[in-house]
Amino acid sequence: MSNSNNNNNNSNNNGNKMSYEEAGRKGGEQTAKNHDKEFYQEIGEKGGEATSDNHDKKFYQEIGAKGGSQSSNSSNSSNNNSSNSNSSNSNRNNN
Repeated sequence: MSNSNNNNNNSNNNGNKMSYEEAGRKGGEQTAKNHDKEFYQEIGEKGGEATSDNHDKKFYQEIGAKGGSQSSNSSNSSNNNSSNSNSSNSNRNNN
């Protein structure tokens, strides 16, 4: 069953009321139809400025550390995979 069928079934079970999830999805789709890339760039910039106004340097240091540790772990994982496949390839070439 597709998502739209699930959403329709959910809204029918709620006395024909739309779920929050469905309302959000429909609203997002409509916004995307009515606005272009510049609109999203402008609201993103406004959001960034508001965040900057409401948070201090420590906030950015903390979220930077969290992001850095996550990307560090994922890059180590991919590096390990690539080095393993490289060593496997070199072993094949030597045989």
